[in-house]
Amino acid sequence: MDRHKTERQGFFKWYLTVLVDNYAKFSGRARREEYWMFVLFQTLLFALFIIIAALTEDYIDTSLISVLILVYGLGTLIPWLAVNARRLHDTGKSGGYFFINFIPVIGRIWYLVLMCTDGNHGSNSYGPDPKSKTQFDEIDNIGKPLEDL
Repeated sequence: MDRHKTERQGFFKWYLTVLVDNYAKFSGRARREEYWMFVLFQTLLFALFIIIAALTEDYIDTSLISVLILVYGLGTLIPWLAVNARRLHDTGKSGGYFFINFIPVIGRIWYLVLMCTDGNHGSNSYGPDPKSKTQFDEIDNIGKPLEDL
């Protein structure tokens, strides 16, 4: 296991896991906790940026703060899309289900339900269960020849 992964603790570890370890990783699965902690931290950071922009608008050019917010937003766009795709994979859905968001009202509600749904237990076609203690899933190997294991 990577040294950085073992030393991180708290909800900030999920944010760093998405940004550092899985920056552009669209394959695999992401737990609900990983997704929602990333979304929480991302929302808090954007709120903090907006508050700082509002408090410093008399002292610093607003366009400078806006550019910094835009750069941060573009820098975290790929990890945000990747964690969305991996979260969908955990529920057994393709990353293409992200486009449900573009259906007015109902699509957004449906997507929120998907993000809140518990992932598939055991392995699915997108990888092993991220909640399992080991990567070896005995149930998935029933009936396979021993040399394939």
